[in-house]
Amino acid sequence: MTEVFQEEASAGKSRVPDWVWAVGVSLLVSLAVVLPFFWLGSASGHDFEFHVASWLDVSYQWKEGIFYPRWTAWMNHGFGEPRYIFYPPLSWVLGAVLTRLTPLPWVPMFFVLLTQTLAGVSAFFLLRRIMGKRGALWGAACYAANPNALLMSYVRSDFAEQLACAIFPLLLLGALKLLNLLEDKSPDASSLLSFALPFAAVWLCNAPAGVIASYAIALLIGWVAVAQRSWRIGVRGAAGIVLGFGLSGFYLLPAAYEQRWVNISQALSSGLLPLQNFLFTNVDDVEHTWFNWIASFCAVSLMLLLGVFALLSRRLASSQKAESGVAAWKALLLVGTGASLLMLRSSNPLWTHLPKLRFVQFPWRWMSIVALVYVCFLAAVAQKRRGWIAPVLILVLSVPLANFLIENTWWDPDDMGIQKEAIDSGTGYDGTDEYDPMGDDHLDLPANAPLVKVLTEALGGETVKAVEVKVLRWNTEDKEIEVRAGEKTSVAVRLVNYPAWQVMVNGKRIKPGRMDDVNQMVIPVETGSSVIQIRFARTLDRTVGGLVSLLSLGICGVVFIRKGKSGRRKAAVAKMIV
Repeated sequence: MTEVFQEEASAGKSRVPDWVWAVGVSLLVSLAVVLPFFWLGSASGHDFEFHVASWLDVSYQWKEGIFYPRWTAWMNHGFGEPRYIFYPPLSWVLGAVLTRLTPLPWVPMFFVLLTQTLAGVSAFFLLRRIMGKRGALWGAACYAANPNALLMSYVRSDFAEQLACAIFPLLLLGALKLLNLLEDKSPDASSLLSFALPFAAVWLCNAPAGVIASYAIALLIGWVAVAQRSWRIGVRGAAGIVLGFGLSGFYLLPAAYEQRWVNISQALSSGLLPLQNFLFTNVDDVEHTWFNWIASFCAVSLMLLLGVFALLSRRLASSQKAESGVAAWKALLLVGTGASLLMLRSSNPLWTHLPKLRFVQFPWRWMSIVALVYVCFLAAVAQKRRGWIAPVLILVLSVPLANFLIENTWWDPDDMGIQKEAIDSGTGYDGTDEYDPMGDDHLDLPANAPLVKVLTEALGGETVKAVEVKVLRWNTEDKEIEVRAGEKTSVAVRLVNYPAWQVMVNGKRIKPGRMDDVNQMVIPVETGSSVIQIRFARTLDRTVGGLVSLLSLGICGVVFIRKGKSGRRKAAVAKMIV
């Protein structure tokens, strides 16, 4: 892609930097996307309560001084779950920040506004490297309001995946740099950073999006390596992927290792299986089928747009001056076509056998890749004379689609307040099936359990008397309880067992028991005074993951410093020559 369209020379150099134009255009389009929020309230889509509960829970823990939470305070109605070990952090960190900076009812709107503005700006940086400013700006506008983004904004409320999609253009840009498809000169070590950083960021936003990104990039690397018959490209691409995984190791390693401690298989329960969510699939659940058809319509529209603009753009024409440019556009079309095929039922064998692909759950999630590739070809059309007609037409046609999606979701101006009240009142939230610790069914946990409950029947069935319980400290990850008992007994605390919990009774570590019907933590105490300390300890996998991320970050730092020194050296040589 060495051919970069230049703007009219007579126009001179713009006084306003290109990125400022990109921010302005993306912000305007994003404001149009969130306009319904102003008079309808929050779009309470499928995943709304899950994400909002996480934001509020994290904000609550920040007040306790827990900067990076691992255990939830209010899921399972106060019994908790290890959600933040398994769910990537960037979205819930951003959501929690917004709850502290903006009025609570506005938080979802600001999240969508920021995310879609970032999406447009990211798309602009990608498109500006392969064409002129005009096409890049039109492409950025269309990416900020593409059908998949509208579906997530109004109906799905999957804020984490939406944030990941906003980073996809930067990831694709980094991949094109790494594979030497943008410039004639060979990529240097700094191109690894351009790829690894957004790759890690996608994984730290949303795990299904991370899986999609990994397979899409693997396909791109494999095709370029085979087409150019270069094993070096494959090695370079693999190195970038490894570095990206290393940067996100503090999250990925614990999430992968500790899956054995939770009911992770529930992520693929009925309704969440890929086989039940291919395009236009009918199931017994009417509401599920109706939404699947809505998502399928959005996906098919993007597939058609990709095909149409790929033909109109003529970016694959043999008249291209640079062979690398032709290869790059072919690579983009290949990735877009592969993503389209994976949404069809005929691809089910791949979903069955490719590692972890089934955890994407919904094949139509691949429209996120199709949306990005389509925008690349659209921008190429918009760069032509009178090409602006195409993106204007697309944006106009987005209005009836947005209106349809707005009418097919639930709007509630008080929903954020209701979610906040769940914490203020102490009732908390329902738990998540796949994050429930092994041996437990969170649906059986009592909704209004006390912090500590004395099990009043001692051995032999006699009632225990003269038991005094005093809660000395009850933070999310650190609890201390004093029990004075006239005889041996046990206490049940409002907490589910999990291997990371470290329990000490009078300074001696013990293994807690459980209730017969649920996995509620039960702690035996001796006659007299007993001090119980419960702490969420750092497990070995978390330590190893953190070290891997630090090592990877150190590698990035070395590359960055060397790049800076090289740049200064070249500048000095150039100055001497002048």
